[in-house]
Amino acid sequence: MQFLGRILDTVSSVSNLFSNPYRVRDVQLSEYNGKVRLKQEGRMLLYRNTSSQSWDCVLLLPDSASTALRLFQVASEEDAMNWFPQYSLKLRPFYETLRPPLKPETLQQIVDCLRNHPDWSSAHIAVETGLRDCLKHNYVLSQMNVRDAQGQTPLHIACERSEAACVRELLEECQARTDIKDKNGDTPMHCAAKQDSAAIVEVLCSQMCAGINEVNMAGETPLHVACRLGKVETAKALMGGGASCDIIGGAGYPIHTAMKYSARGCAEAILASNPAQLQAEDPVYGGTPLHWAKTAEMSRLLLDRECSVNYLSKTGESPLHILTKRGRFEAAMTLLTHEADPNIKGEGGNTALHLAMKLDHMDLIKALIVFGADVEIHNDLGETPGLIAARTSKGEGSGGVCSSSSQFMELWRYRRRFRVFHLSFYSLSRSLSLYLSLSLFLSLSLSLYLYLYLSLSLSLSLRVMVTSVLADRHPGELHIFRNYEPPALTRDPPYASTATFKPLTIPEGWEDEDVLIVGYTLEPLRKRRKVTDEEQLVWRAARSSGAAPTYFRPMGRFLDGGLLANNPTLDAMTEIHHYNRALKNQGGGDEGVCKLGVVVSLGTGKPPQVVVNSVDVFRPSNPLELAKSFVGVKELGKMLVDCCTDSDGCAVDRARAWCEMTDINYHRLSPQLSVEVMLDEVSDAVLVDMLWETQMYLYENRETIQTLSQQLLQP
Repeated sequence: MQFLGRILDTVSSVSNLFSNPYRVRDVQLSEYNGKVRLKQEGRMLLYRNTSSQSWDCVLLLPDSASTALRLFQVASEEDAMNWFPQYSLKLRPFYETLRPPLKPETLQQIVDCLRNHPDWSSAHIAVETGLRDCLKHNYVLSQMNVRDAQGQTPLHIACERSEAACVRELLEECQARTDIKDKNGDTPMHCAAKQDSAAIVEVLCSQMCAGINEVNMAGETPLHVACRLGKVETAKALMGGGASCDIIGGAGYPIHTAMKYSARGCAEAILASNPAQLQAEDPVYGGTPLHWAKTAEMSRLLLDRECSVNYLSKTGESPLHILTKRGRFEAAMTLLTHEADPNIKGEGGNTALHLAMKLDHMDLIKALIVFGADVEIHNDLGETPGLIAARTSKGEGSGGVCSSSSQFMELWRYRRRFRVFHLSFYSLSRSLSLYLSLSLFLSLSLSLYLYLYLSLSLSLSLRVMVTSVLADRHPGELHIFRNYEPPALTRDPPYASTATFKPLTIPEGWEDEDVLIVGYTLEPLRKRRKVTDEEQLVWRAARSSGAAPTYFRPMGRFLDGGLLANNPTLDAMTEIHHYNRALKNQGGGDEGVCKLGVVVSLGTGKPPQVVVNSVDVFRPSNPLELAKSFVGVKELGKMLVDCCTDSDGCAVDRARAWCEMTDINYHRLSPQLSVEVMLDEVSDAVLVDMLWETQMYLYENRETIQTLSQQLLQP
């Protein structure tokens, strides 16, 4: 039996060698009776186990005379002689400091750390394992500022672990230095800047940390590091602790790093702390933060703070040049919508359009052209964008722009000859054109609203009608907001009413409430006066007319006017007719009567006609018919919406026929679009395609537009 027991012990020892020779285990000291003791350091012993052909490292426990902890059991004498000195030296502070009984799992954590990082001191291991009681050991204190192979001290490790309490103890009780740099030139503050928590930075700053503005070998201060990694709270803590935004790194100031890595929160914090950073130039290219912006969001962040959109760097390039060269369409669109000049010449005399042509980037080319880029401008080599397009474009069949560019060169010449004129006319607004007409009424710069179509500057005196639907009754009723006194005609109501509706001049709340459509002065109740149509707030009328169901909430009792008059041409003509009749009824004769000479109806684009599979809605008798019924419901719903919001087709035919019968010139301008553009479309590419097709439509119908302009300019 003893023989079998020895065999089992030997097999167990050998299996342990193959499983994990460095696993910490509880063992009986009696197992080592008669074994050869090779070395002893303090409570640590090294045995040679001849029965299992292994070398065992055993730690004696002061609270037990019969058991011990085996730290390793290796099959190589070389490994044993290599690890035993390190174990005996680096583990001593732990088994002398930790309260008994020592558990294998606690010691296993220390041993694994020692083996994974043989260059670490006991202080490094104590910080990594979180055994802070061992930091008070004299030997550990002597190792507090020792560097490992990477040049890091225990304080570096504590900062990387985001252990605020440990960092505080190292600084206050262990005299850890904050100015030591590792091989990358990083101080502990650089390590703290990489963390999500600002607590480490705050602890370091409370001890007057010397490395807060130190530049590492990568040319980064801790603030640069936080901006590169997008650590917003850390960046705020750094600036609160004295970090400077004016220190130049390898890639410029911290604001440039924040823009490069699209760290919005960090950029906002820097600009809030130092607004002058908005125009800070990097040392290499002389670019502002806007030159470094990569996304539309980051560009908008700077533009909203009124940075210079056309600022030229040392290389003579604007932010639009940089974004075009990188092919960043969305960000370039943001600049263009903030009035970036597409005709500024950069390096080599190239405009943004030259660069877009070289890339053969269709979306960018279209966007630049519809925003007024000159297709005939020459660079330093005498090349026009059209010449570059002819050389680099893939051709019309594969999506190139050579043919379209030649067309637009003709359009550009035509636009440059276009006359600026002064008009006085009626405008009735719907959908997208609503905001344009109202903006003209407010005498805002036309380039902000019509810059996508024509580079004109108009001065217009308008009588504006804005349609809306009174939705507090059924059937709904068309209501017109006006900037003039309405026609004083006595007319029968369209429907017999079974209820009493509130008059439009009765407010449903105070003037600052959304439900109030027709405003009142803020005088006491008995002195309130009714606000006339001329005093009606434009934004309320616009909000009421734009309250499209499912897109926006109703504006009090009002819904989108497009529900009843999506093409309000006939409604406008009816309003003018009533206005003229009212003047005649007042005894004025023909004085002041506005006779229609030209009716111009502007559309927002016609979608293409597509095939409809089924509009049959019925009670299904099987799963296949159920699917067909669902398809029918969907298509029928779309058709009902189309019928409700149709602005072309029959509406145009009726208006044209009405004008022809009364000998009035009628013009309908609405481009045919290649795809249906939804009301809530947000894709820049889709919108630019729509604008491009509109530009081509204007060019193709230039003779009609020229005729129209002559008619409008006739006295």
